[in-house]
Amino acid sequence: MSAELPSVINRPVSRFLRLPEVLRRTGLKRSTLYNKIAADSFPPQVKISNNCTAWREEEIEQWCANPK
Repeated sequence: MSAELPSVINRPVSRFLRLPEVLRRTGLKRSTLYNKIAADSFPPQVKISNNCTAWREEEIEQWCANPK
């Protein structure tokens, strides 16, 4: 009898990127990044805690492949 593993195990791990890494990967300046977020042309931040926000790595990679 073989037991099936939950599908959660098969999901890729999502990494979060902090602001300096997002700026480095995109080549954007801080003000440009926030202007793009306000204009809905850049992935939004994810609130990690009260004092910490980050971006999902896969969303940043997708944006870099096809910037708006």
